[in-house]
Amino acid sequence: MSTSLVDQVNAALATVNDPEIKRPITDLGMVDSVTVDDTGLASITVLLTVAGCPLKDTINRDVTAAVTKVPGVSGVDLTLGVMTAEQRAGLKDILSDGKAQREIPFAQPGSLTKVFAIASGKGGVGKSSVTVNLALAMAKQGLKVGVVDADIYGHSVPAMLGVADSRPTQVDDLIMPVPTSSGVSVISIGMLKPRRDQVVAWRGPMLDRALVQMLADVYWGDLDVLLLDLPPGTGDVAISLGQHLPGAEVVVVTTPQEAAAEVAERAGTMASMMHQRVVGVVENMSFLPCPHCAAEGTEHRLEIFGSGGGARVAETLSSRFGYDVPVLGQIPLDVSLREGGDVGKPIVDADPTAPAAEVLTAVATRLAGRGRGLAGMQLGLTPTAKF
Repeated sequence: MSTSLVDQVNAALATVNDPEIKRPITDLGMVDSVTVDDTGLASITVLLTVAGCPLKDTINRDVTAAVTKVPGVSGVDLTLGVMTAEQRAGLKDILSDGKAQREIPFAQPGSLTKVFAIASGKGGVGKSSVTVNLALAMAKQGLKVGVVDADIYGHSVPAMLGVADSRPTQVDDLIMPVPTSSGVSVISIGMLKPRRDQVVAWRGPMLDRALVQMLADVYWGDLDVLLLDLPPGTGDVAISLGQHLPGAEVVVVTTPQEAAAEVAERAGTMASMMHQRVVGVVENMSFLPCPHCAAEGTEHRLEIFGSGGGARVAETLSSRFGYDVPVLGQIPLDVSLREGGDVGKPIVDADPTAPAAEVLTAVATRLAGRGRGLAGMQLGLTPTAKF
């Protein structure tokens, strides 16, 4: 057996990332043994975190592909084993960097992750659709994006991302978010239920505990952006978010009609009460482009749900807070936007040139590129002496 060939195989294995943790399998202690015989056959044992690892086929494929490229390797004999309890405990220590659990990484002063909470005053305005499309648009721009489906009762994000039947892998009490084909990682209370059709009937303390679990007990890694899909209204989860992530910035989603705009203002005001900055308003279902006029080369907007709701919310919140709350975008009605959510293929990925996709992409670019201002945020400063 050639030592140098074994070293080359190990180097190739170092290029293989665990599909859930997004770190090299060599760094995670997953490579148990590597040998190469005189014929060039590489015999490798890789340890999975759990026996039912949902992405073991991906690991098998990636390891085989990486090692096959090594000059001198004639074949790959890969064995997939399972970590012992001690090895999983070691992996947990690696992932948590030895820190105590129940600490929300995004709430720490040194966190570089931009956190955006997507809020609405009422249900049915397309808040979840906006969330998943913003997440995919940001991922397409090369950012590492995570999504927390904090809409405890109406958790629809996994289905919209095409992972409704997926379950997260658990390493002791550390949970791996579910990866998607777009590169976005997601966690939802729906993924933690024994059955998909099980009803969540929780009150305040349980809702707070669920939110903390999805933020603190999940290994998110180094994210550029974290998006939270909040429940509609100004209830327990919105209050808990303000307490646990006071630095989160809020995007308010509304539709053009008066009734939606009025309650959307309340959602934005709640965020301000929790010392969170409202960074903008997204008006969904703004208008329907007239298909007959479009065929004739002219533009005519059918304002099915009225007009001006988004502008009204932005103007009211700007006046109320004393800083500019802009309208980030007006998303037109689009059948493919609805269809994409139904089949787990959001429109920014399935049909990126559609008008709705272009607006959502522009909003994502604007959010991802903005600085982190201090206006409207609580600094947590306390005077220590009187002069």
